[in-house]
Amino acid sequence: MRWNLEWLRTFKAIYETGTLSAAAQQLFISQPGVSLHLNSLESYTGNKLFDRSARKMVATEKGKILYNWVFEPLEKMESAEQHFHKRSKEDRVTISVGMCFETFQYTLEEHIASLPFNLIIKFGEYPQMQQDLDNGLLDLIITPQRGNQVNLEYLPFSKERIVLIAGSETDASIVKDLLARNEIKEVAALLKQQLWYSTAADMDHLKNFWKKHFGEHPDFSPNYIVPNISSIIRCLSGNTGYSIVPDFLCTEAIANGQIKLIWEGTVPLENTLYFGTRKKTIYHSEVAQLEKLLMNKWDK
Repeated sequence: MRWNLEWLRTFKAIYETGTLSAAAQQLFISQPGVSLHLNSLESYTGNKLFDRSARKMVATEKGKILYNWVFEPLEKMESAEQHFHKRSKEDRVTISVGMCFETFQYTLEEHIASLPFNLIIKFGEYPQMQQDLDNGLLDLIITPQRGNQVNLEYLPFSKERIVLIAGSETDASIVKDLLARNEIKEVAALLKQQLWYSTAADMDHLKNFWKKHFGEHPDFSPNYIVPNISSIIRCLSGNTGYSIVPDFLCTEAIANGQIKLIWEGTVPLENTLYFGTRKKTIYHSEVAQLEKLLMNKWDK
């Protein structure tokens, strides 16, 4: 394991500003993020680097030694970064965004080339995205889950409906007849006997849908575990089998007859989608541009 360059940048900012809050403002990340970087660096070095007080962070002897070692290399690195950045054709900032893979494909992928700033997309679990946003590693996340970090804010902008779909060659006539007669338990029993597709990363859609509409946890395992929901839709297109997915990801395939919409539930299961951002950021205009682009895509 090697130490992280961001730990050293944070350490330098604390040393020079004297407080965690001032360092956070200088680096445009949250104060908990500053504390996390410092704790990680102290754990890695095995040394206490600051004596903490209510008003000021005072460097220990080990902290002073480390600062003397890293000050000049960090200054050179930052100088080189500014020098080569200014030599680029345009002064472009870099925005980091966290979202699920399918949301990226559905919303941003086709617009990448037209953005006036650099973009880094990170895929992962929502709790980790929230932590990375709070720590300054991401500038925007799209999530159906709200975190409780005090430095983050969440703006609702759309909803996703979780629906039951099937491949176009699936004979779902018995399932639909049972649904029409409101024989829900019989529907659940019949569906358990079918071929199912899911993803390894996200079984929540299946679990939540089953619990809400059938009143129980699904006690079966999907037959096919594929990388993502886009793969599910491609696998089902023109074939047989079932899956449970967000509606916005399968609208086009349903319209084209590649898959069938089987059931939305008696009372549809919907998730609110949020833009998650830090309350303090220097990238307000870039984030706002991304939010507008995403909202326009969802409104279509």
